[in-house]
Amino acid sequence: MLGLALAGTATAASLTFTVTDESGAVLEHAAVALIPNEGQPVIPSQRAEIVQKDKRFTPLMSAVQTGSAVDFPNRDTVRHHVYSFSPAKTFELKLYLGRSAVPVVFDKPGIVVMGCNIHDHMVAYVMVADTPWLGVSDAHGRVRLSGLPVGDYRLEYWHPRWVGKGDVAQETIRVNGDTAHTLKIESRP
Repeated sequence: MLGLALAGTATAASLTFTVTDESGAVLEHAAVALIPNEGQPVIPSQRAEIVQKDKRFTPLMSAVQTGSAVDFPNRDTVRHHVYSFSPAKTFELKLYLGRSAVPVVFDKPGIVVMGCNIHDHMVAYVMVADTPWLGVSDAHGRVRLSGLPVGDYRLEYWHPRWVGKGDVAQETIRVNGDTAHTLKIESRP
């Protein structure tokens, strides 16, 4: 989900992030969320999917709005046991092939780290935020959020290189028209 436009809301802006590391190299898999300082949009919950294929989760990093349901289809020929012990969402999908019985609803903001109890190398991450304006940087280090009302926002961001090193990073950002912003992801948040 790169950006969501709100029907019936006066929108005039977009914000394109270029995400880099401390040496200036672009970074894929950085999750960003813009949370308005005033007024919170009422958006119905969304659906997302994190696929298990070739004994990997795809995508590695996802960003979803609080209340979103996420399906975990297993497209491998082996069973997986998906779990998370993260404070933002604890769950367990015991050994299965195909589709799990029910999607997992991510109902609390934060970072969720998931794994497979059978295949220790399998890992994936979800940033859950109280906003429809969120996304994940692509292979070019870019993420574009559109349909933004002009105003002040709290920018929250996170990258998998920060696993075990803290919570999401935050800064204040002003959106006023179509703009670009470079976001540097340090080795520590």
